[in-house]
Amino acid sequence: MKIDGVAHRSIWPAEHGRSVHIIDQTQLPHRFVTSELATPEEAATAIRDMWVRGAPLIGATAAYGLAMALARDPSDAGLAQAAAMLAATRPTAINLRWALDAVTASVAPLPEDQRAAAAWAKAGEICDEDVEVNHAIGRHGLSLIREIAAHKSGGEPVNILTHCNAGWLATVDWGTATSPIYQAHDAGIPVHVWVDETRPRNQGAGLTAWELGRHGVSHRLVVDNAGGHLMQHGLVDMVIVGTDRTTATGDVCNKIGTYLKALAAHDNGVPFHVALPSSTIDWTVRDGLREIPIEERSGREVTHLTGLTEDGRSETIAITPPTTQATNPAFDVTPARLVTSLITERGICAASAQGLASLFPERRAAS
Repeated sequence: MKIDGVAHRSIWPAEHGRSVHIIDQTQLPHRFVTSELATPEEAATAIRDMWVRGAPLIGATAAYGLAMALARDPSDAGLAQAAAMLAATRPTAINLRWALDAVTASVAPLPEDQRAAAAWAKAGEICDEDVEVNHAIGRHGLSLIREIAAHKSGGEPVNILTHCNAGWLATVDWGTATSPIYQAHDAGIPVHVWVDETRPRNQGAGLTAWELGRHGVSHRLVVDNAGGHLMQHGLVDMVIVGTDRTTATGDVCNKIGTYLKALAAHDNGVPFHVALPSSTIDWTVRDGLREIPIEERSGREVTHLTGLTEDGRSETIAITPPTTQATNPAFDVTPARLVTSLITERGICAASAQGLASLFPERRAAS
């Protein structure tokens, strides 16, 4: 995707091939800062402290982190220890475990002196595959936008509401929920995006709005709970969100507040679509409410806000009384019954075991 006309990925290897560069997303939207990750510990910190975030990008970063670890200790014990350390950084997103398993499977049969190079190559493949998968998701999702646009008159835009950030900053490129939006925009279809701010980390305001604006997509920021009001007044044609983990039966785990958007969409007859790469599907889980672990993050993310002052300084302020404690679940689960469709790299299907099996028959046989 483009930042002021210049193409970028969210993670890319250094020229010497021993480290990677990332966009430090904690600095956005006020500063565009890149950081170098040269050790598995740095990769783990980047994931845990959300320099990188979004299920696909977390997986890609972890894959490179494991390759860095094997350059230092390629033994079986070193492999297992590094994979466990990286896996513990974020418990909800399934891509993290998927990427670590993929790298482990590719290097485990090899002699120790070949493991680091093979892991590095596998991490690169994971990144390239993510770009291809997300572009395919966009192609399929574009058909839904075209269908709505065909019924618009006078060049009116298709109004799309999204939640949190499932953009190219959450992946290696294109994004999941935003990929159809970018492809519609690039194809000349008028689109307008309602961007939820998504408390407590304001990733809609700080990330989605930033990347849409830099790419030239029409958008407007709204507070986290404005979506229902917009839908009631006919101002939303469709909702597209991403997901950090989807069950084999179509339940969707995504940023906290997604469930409320799905309820509002259901009540107002607004299509609610979820865009996801198949690596985000946890085929071992069937009941999202009971089986998906929900990450509890620091209450400080709720009680404090960081922003830019008028004189250009970055400051963190408290917004609650000092005695107030906060609970901060990072995700919620939207039941499959509230999801209109799942948009995957293989096509669009119903949010159900049967729907997913129609696109991934090999997984039905495996499960």
